Amino acid sequence: MLRARTKSRLARNTLWMSMGQGLRLVVQAVFFAVIARSLGASNYGAFVGVVALVGILYPFGALGSGHLLVQAVARDKRMFGAAWGNALATTAVFGGLLVAVVILVSRVALPHTIPARLVLLVAVADIPGLSLITLANQAFQAFEQLHWTAAITLLISVNRLIGALLLVLLLHHPTALEWGYVYLCCTAVTATIAFTLVYVRLGAPFLESRRSARALWHGFHFSISMSAQTIYNDIDKTMLARFSTLSATGIYGAAYRLIDVSFAPVLALLYAAYPRFFREGSAGVASSFSYAKPLLLRAVGYGVAIACGILLCAGVVPYVLGREYIDSAAALRWLCPLPFLKAAHYFLSDTLTGAGYQGLRSGIQAGVAGFNVVINLWLIPRYSWLGAAWASIASDLLLAVSVGTAVFILSRPSRQFAQGAESRRGLPPAASPVLPLATRQSGE
Repeated sequence: MLRARTKSRLARNTLWMSMGQGLRLVVQAVFFAVIARSLGASNYGAFVGVVALVGILYPFGALGSGHLLVQAVARDKRMFGAAWGNALATTAVFGGLLVAVVILVSRVALPHTIPARLVLLVAVADIPGLSLITLANQAFQAFEQLHWTAAITLLISVNRLIGALLLVLLLHHPTALEWGYVYLCCTAVTATIAFTLVYVRLGAPFLESRRSARALWHGFHFSISMSAQTIYNDIDKTMLARFSTLSATGIYGAAYRLIDVSFAPVLALLYAAYPRFFREGSAGVASSFSYAKPLLLRAVGYGVAIACGILLCAGVVPYVLGREYIDSAAALRWLCPLPFLKAAHYFLSDTLTGAGYQGLRSGIQAGVAGFNVVINLWLIPRYSWLGAAWASIASDLLLAVSVGTAVFILSRPSRQFAQGAESRRGLPPAASPVLPLATRQSGE
């Protein structure tokens, strides 16, 4: 009976997220076409380069507190108030510091033709602003109320579409900087609504008088993982802006954005399944992987189907976005293996996280991120966006193989027996960096 209810909840939450992501796909498609056409390849490339740079530091704005919130509430709903309060406090402190860091780093990492004000606008929008929206999403995710998570996720895209349409009505060909102002305003409105929804539906936050250094350290593991993920997904856009041209950045960024849009249904399933990974993973990697396996097979099958569809339909891109993006069709065809590679490594990675191996997952992802930077430094100056596409495929393939190997080794019976013995002695599983939040604090 419990298993049936759990499956029903997963199916219902996946349906909510799929509906939300489906509507978001439509909104994003219109938004993307409007903003890409109105900005042009160079302005769009400048904006994409800034967003990619900010994205590397963005995960440290909340220091993984949203994931810790999901983990804590999934196991004990009474922990919500403290976890929510700690997440907000962490974001307020570290988010402000990181905005200043981004401004300094951008002077070295980005070409000087990109104005500092654009970097500031995107940094404020994406570090404290988007972090708050993400925390609100994770709060509802922790309670498995994914209809609210889907609503907030859709709201982000709707607000940006409204902002883009208003901007284009006022300025037929806006600059990246002018879009930056609108981008910040849209994010601020969404963040305010998201915070209010959590306050009304789930309750008020409260801040504990003392937070353990261990809690911050485990949250840091999640931030490392997310930052590494951003590096191997998006650092190539920043590097293209720095070592190639803004036009090439726009062409490649448009193609990669379409890949991200096509992956939305898999993300819906990942959102719905994430809290369950922690419950299943408390019994070890084998239990976590047993839960992940059927979901993984479906997601990989979808990824293969999408790859075939991209190969057939990529030629439509310049008709939608404009002649400036004609090379985006070729870039899209090169990137078509990414949906099924991403489906594989996301579910395998969540298998490790759920079983308490977030530190191992973070280490693997950091290694892949380093690999991605090195080969991009070699390929982008020589082959421009084509080199970035090759580097992306190689990095996602390496990540899928690496986490798959880790899951295979850790799920062997001898390893599971060793974990069980340690548990019987009252010890946490060896090499496990993630413990319940209640254990780490006195009293994402």
